[in-house]
Order: sequence, then C-alpha cells, then structure tokens
Amino acid sequence: MSRYNTGKILGEPWLPLMRELVWAYQAFSQYSNQHVKSLGLTPPQFDVLATLGNTEGMPFKELGDKTLITKGSLTGIVDRMEKKGWIQRVNSNEDRRSTLARLTPAGHKLFEQVFPLHLAHLARAFKRLDCRERTELMTLLGKLRKNF
Repeated sequence: MSRYNTGKILGEPWLPLMRELVWAYQAFSQYSNQHVKSLGLTPPQFDVLATLGNTEGMPFKELGDKTLITKGSLTGIVDRMEKKGWIQRVNSNEDRRSTLARLTPAGHKLFEQVFPLHLAHLARAFKRLDCRERTELMTLLGKLRKNF
C-alpha cells in the first residue's frame, strides 16, 4: 500500500484507517518475526509450536484452522518439524481416519523454552499501552472484526 492520502482522493473516509491497520499489523509482524528468528525458528514453526503447546495434540484440520498457515504449507512445515524431532504424527483414538500432530518431549521442551521468551518480548511493546488503551483497542478491533 502506498503512503499517499488516497482516502481524500477517492473520497473514502475509511481508507486512512485501513492503511493504519495494515501498517500496525506489518510493524507487529516484523517485531514478532525478528524475535522468533533469533530463537532459531521460522514464524510458521513458532505458530505450530505455540498452537500445539499445552495440548495433547490435534488433528491437522484443527491445527490448520488455529494457525495462520495454509493447508498446503502446513504439511511441509510439520514434515520439517518432525525431522527435527519436535512433532510426531499419531493416529487418533476417536477417528481412525484422522492423524494428530503432537509435540514430542523435545518439542515440549522447546515450547517451554521459547514461548515464555517470546511472550516477554511481546510484553515489552504491549506494556507501553495502559490498561484503558488496551481495553479500548480490543473493543474497537473486535467491533471491526465483526463487520467482516
């Protein structure tokens, strides 16, 4: 997106808001992803690790729904994480047609190491907002999300 004031040119008063939302997300992603990479993980690997952490595993469909990863990419990411010894595939007890992705003991150990570090990293940015500001942003973002 360009940084030109297209909202006034096109007459759409919501365009500057959309631009600010995109810039905020891009800034958050850059801040988060740089830290994840410093932990030796890719952002999709961290997403899978964080989603499976503190669970007994989940079917691939659910994992795909809970992460920001497309179905086509998820299989390759899990394959690579499996080769590293962080994830294992196990048959579901409830549905024999379904396979679960589950963290291995090494995956749990990695999760316990990196997840708190990343939360602390994110907290440094979010703590710059006071409680009222965080609540107001959550309310407004929730209201915006419901419009879609």
